[in-house]
Amino acid sequence: MQRAMRLLECVAEHAYGAPAKQLARETGLALPTAYHLLRTLVHEKYLRREKGLFFLGEAAERLAGSGAAQKRRGTVVDALARWRDAIGVPVYYAMYRDGEIEIMCVSDTPGNPAVEEWADFRETGHAHAIGQCLLSQLDEEARRDHLDRYPVQPVTPYTVRDGSILLKRLERMQRMAPVTESQEYALGTVCAAIPITLGTTAATMAISLPSNQADRLVPAVQRLQEEMGRLLGSLAISISI
Repeated sequence: MQRAMRLLECVAEHAYGAPAKQLARETGLALPTAYHLLRTLVHEKYLRREKGLFFLGEAAERLAGSGAAQKRRGTVVDALARWRDAIGVPVYYAMYRDGEIEIMCVSDTPGNPAVEEWADFRETGHAHAIGQCLLSQLDEEARRDHLDRYPVQPVTPYTVRDGSILLKRLERMQRMAPVTESQEYALGTVCAAIPITLGTTAATMAISLPSNQADRLVPAVQRLQEEMGRLLGSLAISISI
């Protein structure tokens, strides 16, 4: 019971969800134990699972009175769904928090599915547009610290091969310009990410497309920028919490 409560308290601290590995690490539980307890909590509706992330469920919300936090998350989810439908692409929201790349929310459809996390997004930030966009917003010391913990390694034949090359690439990126990559994380997929500044926090909105639709990437990310410009002011508080 005590271990289950620790997991519930940990999930409650992540309004945008957290994966099992992170919850196990933060609670000090062995991963098999965490998986078992998480499955039980989901079954009992204290937690719910979406896209590999765990959120407080109906039962926990009633106990914890977390309606306000869920409402804030709902604002973000609704915005991503609106952009997803308007542009016809999967939309991702991510932040760099406590030295880690965190995928906070993903909105996709069966016809336009999100990229499968076949290699841990946290450990492969050098290989995808989301990670590169977040790293580009950090100072040099923070970038090097991240790459010391998660060294550059090949994910596909198109992945940057060397940390020094990646650092030079990041230095050349314009501050608020979209970051694009082609098949560096997943073969057959192109991605673009838009940097967002939330005080001192690095964040990003991103999209992905099949590589045979690569000609749509730039127009789609430009459309996302326009849509974000209309709504970001009202979302600023929600997405920063």
